[in-house]
Parts: sequence; C-alpha cells; structure tokens
Amino acid sequence: MKKRKKEKGIKEEEKLKRKSLKTSILEGSAYAVSEGAGIRYISPFALQMGAKNTHIALLTSLPSLIGNFSQLFSPKILEKGVPRKKVAFFGALLQAIMWLFIIGIGMLFFIFGINSNITPALLIFVYTILILCGAFYGPVWNSWMRDLVSKKSGRYFGIRSRIVGTVSLVTALIAGFVLDYFKHTKIFFGFIILFSVAFIARTISAVLFLKKYEPKLECEKEYYFSFWQFVKKMAGNNFGRFVIYMSLFNIAVYIASPFFAVYMLKNLKFSYTNYMLVTLSSSLASLLFVSFWGKFADKYGHIKILRICGLLIPLVPILWLFWGNVYFLIIVEFFSGLVWAGFNFTAGNFVYDAVTRQRMTICVAYMNFLNAIGVFIGATIGGILSSTISIGNYNSILLVFLLSGILRLAISIIMLPKIKEVKEVKPFTMNHVKRKIMRLEPRKIFDILDIRKIDF
Repeated sequence: MKKRKKEKGIKEEEKLKRKSLKTSILEGSAYAVSEGAGIRYISPFALQMGAKNTHIALLTSLPSLIGNFSQLFSPKILEKGVPRKKVAFFGALLQAIMWLFIIGIGMLFFIFGINSNITPALLIFVYTILILCGAFYGPVWNSWMRDLVSKKSGRYFGIRSRIVGTVSLVTALIAGFVLDYFKHTKIFFGFIILFSVAFIARTISAVLFLKKYEPKLECEKEYYFSFWQFVKKMAGNNFGRFVIYMSLFNIAVYIASPFFAVYMLKNLKFSYTNYMLVTLSSSLASLLFVSFWGKFADKYGHIKILRICGLLIPLVPILWLFWGNVYFLIIVEFFSGLVWAGFNFTAGNFVYDAVTRQRMTICVAYMNFLNAIGVFIGATIGGILSSTISIGNYNSILLVFLLSGILRLAISIIMLPKIKEVKEVKPFTMNHVKRKIMRLEPRKIFDILDIRKIDF
C-alpha cells in the first residue's frame, strides 16, 4: 500500500514538473517581450539623451557588476527557508516597476529639458536597480530549474531558448519600426510605447512564476563554502578553471561589446531599423542553431562546443574592421549568432553537469559575480580607450574591436585545453562536423511554438 502511494506521488510530481516546464517557456517568452522592447533599446535610449562612450560602458558594466554581486547573498535567502518561487516573483515584479522609472527619466530630458549630464547618470542608476532585481534571483532560478529538468536538459533548454529567442527577435524588430516611425516627430513617444510594453510583459512573467511547481529544497549547511574558499581552489579544479576562462573571456569580449551600438548609430548613422536588422541577424542565427547545439551537447558534451566556439568568436569583432556596409554586417552578425549560440548554451548549462544539486545556487552565484567583474573591467577599459586613443584616421572604436578580437583568441588558446568534460560522451572528430553540415536542412522554427505538443 505504501509502495503504491509512493509510486502515485512520484507520477503526480512528474506531471507537475512537465506542466511547469511548459509554463517556464511561457514565462520566458513574456520576459523576451520585455527584453526585445526594453533591454535591447536601453543603449539607443541613452544615446538619444546625450550619453557618451563612458556612459554606455557604465550602462553595460555597472548593472552587471552590482547585480551579480547581489547573487552572493542568494544562498542565504534559501537557507532561511524562503521559497524560490517567492524570490523569483518579487525580483521580476520589481524589474517591471523599474521600467516606469526609466520612462520618468526620459520625461525629465525630453519634456522638461534637464541637463544631458544628469539624465544618463540617473538612467545608469535606475537601470542598475532593474538588472540587480533580475540578477538576484538568477542562482535561485538555476537551482529551481535543475530540480524540474531531470533528463535531456540540453534538448529542453534548446527548445526553450529557440521559442524565447523567436519572441525576442520579433518584438525587437517591431520595436525598431516603431522608433523609426517616431524618429522624425517625437522619438520619446516611441520609447514610451516600448518601455510600457516592457513593463506589462515583465509583470506577466512575474505572475507566471507563481504558476510553476517548486520541488522541496532542503539546504544543508555542510555544503556551504565561502566566496574566498571558492576563489582559492579555482585553479585546482575543473569547474574553477571553467569559471576563470569565462571571467577572462568576458574581459576581452566587453572591451568591444558595448560599442557596437554606438558605432552603428553614431559613426555609421544607421536608422533604428538597420541597427536592429544587424543586431537581430545574430539573434536569428542563435534561434536557428541553439537546438542543434543542445542536441550536440547531449551527445558530445559541452566542452567540445566551448572549444569550437571559443576559437571562432574572436573573428567577429575583427570582421567589423573591413566594411561598414549594412548587408556585410548582417552576414557577420549571423555568423556571430551561430557561434555565440553554442558558447552561451554551454556557459549556461555546463554548471548543471559540473555541480551537485546542493551546491548549485552558491556555485552559480560565485561564477556570475566573477563573470560580472570581467564585464566591468572589460567595458571600463573599452570606454577609456574609445574615448581617448586616436591613431591617424582610424576610428577609436575600430581599434577597440581589434584589441578585443586578439585578446579573445589568446585567452581561448591558453585556457581551453585546461577544461575537461565531466560526463561520459561520444567521441567527436572533424568528420562528425562535415557529416552534420551535409545533413543540415532548413528548420521550420514556428512548428515548435505550440508548447502543448512538446513532450519533456
């Protein structure tokens, strides 16, 4: 009798998990609308208010640093018994509210004419709070999802990323048309529409957190270790070396990353539509290939993806040096999206294989904070160099792109051989790549958008 009840309880829990995984896709899609209409346009919004390169660098690096620093305290919240569902709900809800404050900052500049030295600083402050609210529950969300996704995590996250990416891409493209429509009249009205949509969508995603099942989590104190203990042992263990690589790679990446938008909108004078077409070509490629990378990871492991993509990503900023033509840059960014899809997939999911359930929250928090330090250092260096260096007729931003590409390659060559796969996977050679390429067929993206048909 007890055995039958136990089996029935297990089946009921599995049903709740499957339902929650589908709800998670809906929640992620709502967030994607907020990202496509809001986060993707925060740099163009700042530029419209007179932000300089140093402001743009801080807008990228400071929110990331402070937001991920807050994650160091996430495990303490769980130790006190606060439900993960509750932490995620309030974090997302506060994020939504911050979009209303950002609209208010826009009113100060566009309507009341407040000095352009003040409004970018206010924007950085409020946007930092917005990112902080979302970042704080990041490790909690990872821990929650690890309990929900028991098998074939690569397949599930590949499907989820594709659907969420589609929603973000379509939203961002529509948002570009909206801004171009208002560009010659009242550009601020366009931003009001976008950020209002971001507010509504993020509120919906917060409510959807409450609809998900949360398996019971018992935090055991013997699994806790301090941040300094983690740092001291990093070089001596595989996951630690992975974190070192990611942190150093972020320094190299973010020397250039904040300034692609600046280069397109200020130097190349792109319209918002062209700016978004270049940006979204990367998102489209990610969308098309993320499912491929997910299946690849399940079969051959995450580290092989990291080695392939980590050696190809350095080409991206270097290709920007050759031509500022919109069609050429669309091709470059499509290639960028292909390789970044694999890299980001591995960066987000390797931890599920490398870390135990009990230590998931704390390891994600420490990893994200160290990555954020890398982002801050890189963006700060890029901001200083792009504002001060000048070599003949060369654009300072292009020199920053070149430096970023060289550093990305050097760090990958040095660090990647030191990181090992942690699960048993099939052997992989370049012949596998050739066969995979030969078998590739155009995929019908929207066939999987009906999540009722997805079986996890």
